[in-house]
Amino acid sequence: MSLTIINPANTLVRFLNVGYFITCIVLKKVNFKIFSHLLSLLILGLVFNHSLIAQKYEIGGGLGTSVYSGDIIRKIDPGQASLQGTLFGKRNFDNVWTLRVGLNLAQVNGADSIKPIDAMAQYRDARFRAGIIEFSAVMEFNFLDFLRNDSEFRFSPYAFFGIGYAQVLAKGNTWFYLPSSRYNLGTVVIPFGGGVKYRLNDRWTLAGELGFRPTTTDYLDKLDSTLPAIPRYPQPVDPNTGQSPPYGVNFGNPNTKDWYYFLGLTVSYTFANVKCYAY
Repeated sequence: MSLTIINPANTLVRFLNVGYFITCIVLKKVNFKIFSHLLSLLILGLVFNHSLIAQKYEIGGGLGTSVYSGDIIRKIDPGQASLQGTLFGKRNFDNVWTLRVGLNLAQVNGADSIKPIDAMAQYRDARFRAGIIEFSAVMEFNFLDFLRNDSEFRFSPYAFFGIGYAQVLAKGNTWFYLPSSRYNLGTVVIPFGGGVKYRLNDRWTLAGELGFRPTTTDYLDKLDSTLPAIPRYPQPVDPNTGQSPPYGVNFGNPNTKDWYYFLGLTVSYTFANVKCYAY
């Protein structure tokens, strides 16, 4: 049995540099195909680096569904779900901790006409559709020791938490009278969630995962709390209060940000033989 000394500091620096480089590319709005190819090459470079070949690495991908919640959809609505896909690379530090770096592509959408939250939303009739390009780095925690060949477990529940950046390319309108228009934005996201992994054999692992993505923006659906949703003429002063009713109704809740969610299956391939890690 061989033991390998891992330097977490060097690994962290590598992934931070990669994340900074990718973020710069996205912010400059480089062609999406170029961005995808560069990220794939960077992940593969980390996996096949000559000084790291002896370590246990995985690479994989998956498909699933995506949905958003915000000022159009307040709760998760499976009827307005879209598709998402992911490519990722992993490094297993031991039987418990795994670092995962990934590229996620998804579409989210919402429309007042499908399931309006109230009468005002029904009249507003806002809608949007957005493509999301997300780069993230998360730490996974495996609850069961299932990575060893002689382990009594072939599966393990796991949880994950990390940080990411999402570039949003969208089109929408804020109420039925206005034409749809395009808008772009970038936001930091905090990925977290969990799932279950199952070892098909020494090389292949299947996983089902549910992930939550709180963002730092209230504009994912093009609705925020800065403008009236439906302009209207102010009504006369109320003789009982001496005040006029507000000019309009705000777009959304200023105290909450928009979220999106992923649910899907992934499959990954392990490049090195499974080893017994020392604690």
